[in-house]
Amino acid sequence: MSYIEGFVMAVPNGNKQAMRESAARFAAMLQGYGASRVVDAWGDDVPDGQVTDFRRAVKAGAQETVVFAWAEWPSKQTRDEANAKLRNDSRLQPADMPFDGRRMIFGGFEVLHDTD
Repeated sequence: MSYIEGFVMAVPNGNKQAMRESAARFAAMLQGYGASRVVDAWGDDVPDGQVTDFRRAVKAGAQETVVFAWAEWPSKQTRDEANAKLRNDSRLQPADMPFDGRRMIFGGFEVLHDTD
């Protein structure tokens, strides 16, 4: 079964196009390192929760939108090897990110159920 790496970030509303372009570049890099699918989704219906929510998780401001993204990998090993390569990839520049990377949350997930 595949392995999923998820990302949640707060992106300034005015950076939607820059995020789209950055996401396309990053997706190409991930796919070059073995990801089978990469999805980036611009928040459209992200409600405030009573205890916690996506917006609070990334400290999104009033003029920011939550972006939810994930990459699908054939295995955790493939993802781990790709991440090691990404750390040394000169194409990955924090200054190019259209959001505050310090507030991005991410993690790897073992698939429990998949309808595919």
